[in-house]
Amino acid sequence: MNTNLGHFNPLAIAFFTFFVAISLGITYWAAKRTKNTAHFYTAGGNVSGLQNGLALAGDYMSAASFLGIAGLVSLNGFDGLIYSIGFLVGWPIVMFLIAEPLRNLGKYTFADVVAYRFRQKPVRIAAAIGTLAVVCFYLIAQMVGAGKLIALLFGMDYELAVTIVGGVMLAYVIFGGMLATTWVQIIKAFLLLGGAILLSIMVLAQYGFNPLALFDAASAKYGAAVLAPGKQVANPLDAISLGMSLMFGTAGLPHILMRFYTVPDAKAARTSVAYATGFIGFFYLLTFILGFGAMVLVGQDAIKQIDKGGNMAAPMLAEALGGNALFGFIAAVSFATILAVVAGLTLSGAAALSHDLWVNVVRKGRTSESEELKVARGASMLLGLLAIVLGIVFKEQNVAYMVGLAFAIAASANFPALLLSMLWRRLTTNGAVASIAVGTLSSLVLIYLSPTIQVDILKNAEAIFPLKNPGLITIPLAFIVAIVVSLASAEPQAEEKFAEVEERIHIGQLLRDP
Repeated sequence: MNTNLGHFNPLAIAFFTFFVAISLGITYWAAKRTKNTAHFYTAGGNVSGLQNGLALAGDYMSAASFLGIAGLVSLNGFDGLIYSIGFLVGWPIVMFLIAEPLRNLGKYTFADVVAYRFRQKPVRIAAAIGTLAVVCFYLIAQMVGAGKLIALLFGMDYELAVTIVGGVMLAYVIFGGMLATTWVQIIKAFLLLGGAILLSIMVLAQYGFNPLALFDAASAKYGAAVLAPGKQVANPLDAISLGMSLMFGTAGLPHILMRFYTVPDAKAARTSVAYATGFIGFFYLLTFILGFGAMVLVGQDAIKQIDKGGNMAAPMLAEALGGNALFGFIAAVSFATILAVVAGLTLSGAAALSHDLWVNVVRKGRTSESEELKVARGASMLLGLLAIVLGIVFKEQNVAYMVGLAFAIAASANFPALLLSMLWRRLTTNGAVASIAVGTLSSLVLIYLSPTIQVDILKNAEAIFPLKNPGLITIPLAFIVAIVVSLASAEPQAEEKFAEVEERIHIGQLLRDP
């Protein structure tokens, strides 16, 4: 197909500029209301269940969901579905195991919960490192998607595009905090669902609104293999490993867990998860139609020509179906998606650096609101610069795949310690720290030794570790280490405080402790 992507596109740029203007307007409004750390981190805890459900959906439906999964399906067929299902099935775990206890026990970060009955300093240091590892990998995916998108919109260099995205994101995280981020995520959720519905209807209209006819067309064009598993994830162990990471990783994502502190109580936390699950589940059904639609109507060769990772399949499909106007709208929606998620990630990373490390470790709780707010904004700036650098380094990777790695780290580093700290009386400070440290380190080492880094990026002939995703090894390892280290040396004080943890998990309290 002939495409205008990569050339200066005034209509597309108009949509893009309109959204940026709206987001900066929201930032200006939020900045006047962001007076303290509670507003900066959690929007003052005054977000309703429905609003938070939309914001959760907006935070979760990232570049990986819209650009990455559609791209994977368009290039690999059926196998892209493993990401759609994997991203969704983590939500029941969040709803039934995590949301209410987290809201009742914590204040700003998931480290508040893990450290509640343990020695603060070692747990918060370990949790902050785990959080930052997840945030960095998740940021890579968003920045790669953003860079490709803006480069195509403006016809500019990828590196310059990534830098511009980082700058816009920093502007409203630093000034608007969680309040601006929440409203941008809510608006983005509406836009993304609307855009995906519109595109799906236009694709299905080509095939008499019969999805089976669409799949038949894909099979006729590229062979029956596109409707069978094994093209993207051929190794069964890789499939299990990826599935485990996506399922348990959701419950360890710091920017998702942080959203449960923006609601007034545990009931609103549960309600928000129910809403989010409905919105997200519906959206992931649509990504499959978009992927196969791009495969048939745009063509795999055309998609690869624009981006080897397939990340631009959805915007190219929009151009094929509705010309520059629809492409401009979908590009603006994609950018909104990335901006909202990057903002949430940056906030969670900033909270780890300022609240967990600076306030509770360096200053031992003796600090003022204004000092913590300054440190949080400085940390946001550092993370924004890091995001730009990482986005440039990982230029050619598929964004859904990169997010899969972030989920593996979250499932290994954060989820075991978080779950055991709430449910197992015998867990000790050393056990929690060892679990987080081993989960983080083993994930990072195995990712480095995997085919993605060794073969795709370093261009070696083969990888030392055969699996693309390390979750199958690292998640059980983190649980085992926590249990073994805890049983090796008891901690009576932590065991005694477990009764208080149990009470607060089930009953909660109106006034949260710092």
